[in-house]
Amino acid sequence: MTRIDKDTDSLDAQSQYLDTSITRQETECVSRSSHLSPPASEIDGLLSSYDYELPQERIAQTPLSQRDSSRLLVVDSPTYHTHSIFHNLPDLLRSGDLLVLNNTRVIPARLYGYKSTGAPVEVLLLEEQQDNCWLALVKPGRRLKPGAKILFEAHTDRTQSPTPTQLSDGETPPLPTLNATVMARDEATNGRVLQFDVPTGASLAMLLEQYGQIPLPPYITNTQASPEQYQTIYAQTNGAIAAPTAGLHFTDELLQRCQEQGIQQTSITLHVGVGTFRPVEVDDVTAHKMHREWVEVSESTVEQIRETKAKGGRVIAVGTTVVRALESAAASGELQPFRGKTELFIYPGYQWRTVDGLITNFHLPRSSLLMLVSAMIGRERLLDLYKEAIAHEYRFYSFGDAMLILPESRKVVTL
Repeated sequence: MTRIDKDTDSLDAQSQYLDTSITRQETECVSRSSHLSPPASEIDGLLSSYDYELPQERIAQTPLSQRDSSRLLVVDSPTYHTHSIFHNLPDLLRSGDLLVLNNTRVIPARLYGYKSTGAPVEVLLLEEQQDNCWLALVKPGRRLKPGAKILFEAHTDRTQSPTPTQLSDGETPPLPTLNATVMARDEATNGRVLQFDVPTGASLAMLLEQYGQIPLPPYITNTQASPEQYQTIYAQTNGAIAAPTAGLHFTDELLQRCQEQGIQQTSITLHVGVGTFRPVEVDDVTAHKMHREWVEVSESTVEQIRETKAKGGRVIAVGTTVVRALESAAASGELQPFRGKTELFIYPGYQWRTVDGLITNFHLPRSSLLMLVSAMIGRERLLDLYKEAIAHEYRFYSFGDAMLILPESRKVVTL
């Protein structure tokens, strides 16, 4: 059975907040309780109710060579489901539907270095707080107090970075050095605030391509995946530390087929961070607090969603991160453009405002993602579907197969 590592000082936490007066300017975070009802039952509120047993061999270690050849469990009624292939998605949706994608791009956020004493240090960047100053998880954190220096080493796996620039004589220029100073400890994440010393003429983004690595979740222990296989084909905006994995199944050809069949596309940005993957550790799930993540829902996306609904189309979120972005932008009761941070936590009893359907992967037990999907179709039914998927040897987690939850299958909580 898979489990979640509860060591908050470990980088394995990476594995698997908004005011109701939303404006078109940068906003404060959306509150996790802005429009939540109590769980549908006391059992739904217990962390232990989101457990399930998964054979180790069902955890996908490497993605399929053809992205859209993944299996797809289609939940298309309150009581029935079917088995399909992701390539068939255009035939399972309707003309007039709108796919909403998360265009975030995973950055090379994992760094390795050492202290002045020579002791090794591992760093996972979480979010930039100001120029070249980042909140990060560090290991071993207890030994890195304010004032400590970290000197980073360039990685040797060039599959994770562009080819270095060549000098006119054919030689490769030396890499600028990269080091950081620990400025403070962050109580919310048990992480550290790092100030990077970036040489003149360089940028931290450029240096990360040489010094950083794309971070994979800790349950992926033996993979043949290239870094680009952990990016969606439509990734554009740098900032995530993990991929919005429901989108990994799409190909350019599949998106083109969707468009030809009248299924439109739009995008939001949610930079996937530790909030999405940090495990729930409280017995009462309603007491769980999400870490804040950056969201941007543009005016054009809002207009597309409004037009879709006005014409009878359905809003299909590609991934739980899209769900959280759109529902955060609708926290005031009406969907509005939003730019800011969200700590919205969705669990059974949630009152839906914008999203009609969902494409999602299979999630870890006891995770906030499992609770979000439970809020859409019910916890008991979701766990039954997981049992079905295990029995049919579906592949689980980031590089695994997918589930399509259509609106007609929804467990709706009305306002």
